[in-house]
Amino acid sequence: MIRQSVASLWTVMKKELRELSRDRRTLMLALVMGPLLTPALILGMGAMAEQRAKSQIEKPLAIAMVGAEHAPNLVAWLGGQGIARKILDKDPDRAIQDQDEDVYLRIENLYGKHWREGTPALVEIVHDSTRQDADIPVKRVEAALDMYRQQTGALRLLARGINPAVAAPLDVAHKDLSTPQARKGLAMSILPYLLILSAFIGGAHLIIDATAGERERQSLEPLLATPSRRGAIVSGKIAAACAVGLTSLLLTLVAFKIGAQLSPGIGRQMDVTPGAIGRMLVILLPMLFIGTALLTWIAAGAKSVKEAQSYMTFLILLPMIPTIALMVNPVRNQLWMMMVPFLAQNQMLLKVIRGEWLSPLEWSVYLGAGFGLAAVLWFAATQRYHQEKLAISA
Repeated sequence: MIRQSVASLWTVMKKELRELSRDRRTLMLALVMGPLLTPALILGMGAMAEQRAKSQIEKPLAIAMVGAEHAPNLVAWLGGQGIARKILDKDPDRAIQDQDEDVYLRIENLYGKHWREGTPALVEIVHDSTRQDADIPVKRVEAALDMYRQQTGALRLLARGINPAVAAPLDVAHKDLSTPQARKGLAMSILPYLLILSAFIGGAHLIIDATAGERERQSLEPLLATPSRRGAIVSGKIAAACAVGLTSLLLTLVAFKIGAQLSPGIGRQMDVTPGAIGRMLVILLPMLFIGTALLTWIAAGAKSVKEAQSYMTFLILLPMIPTIALMVNPVRNQLWMMMVPFLAQNQMLLKVIRGEWLSPLEWSVYLGAGFGLAAVLWFAATQRYHQEKLAISA
């Protein structure tokens, strides 16, 4: 009985893989577009962000300075720091709102009076805090003004015969204990979502065609009428989809490794050693089986490919939930998280990216919960195939 079921499983698996190989477009989409798109998206975004930051930090910055005539020394000092004065033909507030300018300075009219009296003079940094592309210019201006304030304050104390160190009772320093991998991992926070999504729906093209597609083509009833056990038929379809998904996932990780080594900047700084890639693969394996079994259960109840594909929008959003939740409300890693789908994969992948150690207990809980959920979903899918109405087409 077991030998017959295994033989049926293997036969169904080869049948589904053979049919997929005949559909060149679907095969190309499953095994080429996905593996190439994910690394290109990750590394491309990283390279673009790094190039933008580098260009904005190194190139001279020209900004408008309203009331510059009241603080000629400040304007000249800023020019020496690479921040030059710029003349605008329009209202500077309107220029900020229209996104024509990133930032400008507004120097109060009484700047000279306050300067002579030794009292604080107001200099406003005007910008739009919701524009992330303006962060670097704003921080450059803030840093320059802070340096000017410190130097000027020290000179005023020296002129009065006071040691400037008196005004600084504390010397605060930072000691960062984060690893280089962890700091690089912050910039790659979207990587877990893309990898989880790649594993979760890696076999979607095959499984939708092998379930809802066969039902729509009315070819499912003859298959169910064979002497093969329905559990073996379902398992063969799931095994074929997992084989395609695993191949796609392996190609994604290999392409990611090659792309990271060849790309400049952040790509070369990432941990893409064989050990790290291997750990990522082990982490993503349960998600591959979970996604394939879940989609088999869903698509088995669909009467057409179009109906089955309509569920894909919801499934694509599932891996996004923990990524967004952790960005909004970061939490400390706890053991119970290793049992929560999507959250567990996200946390495990982040640890690998950050170069952190995963304990044997975490591995055990994670793999047990992941493969346990996959087994439950597989059992649910096989039970659904025992419904006689499944062979009835739309």
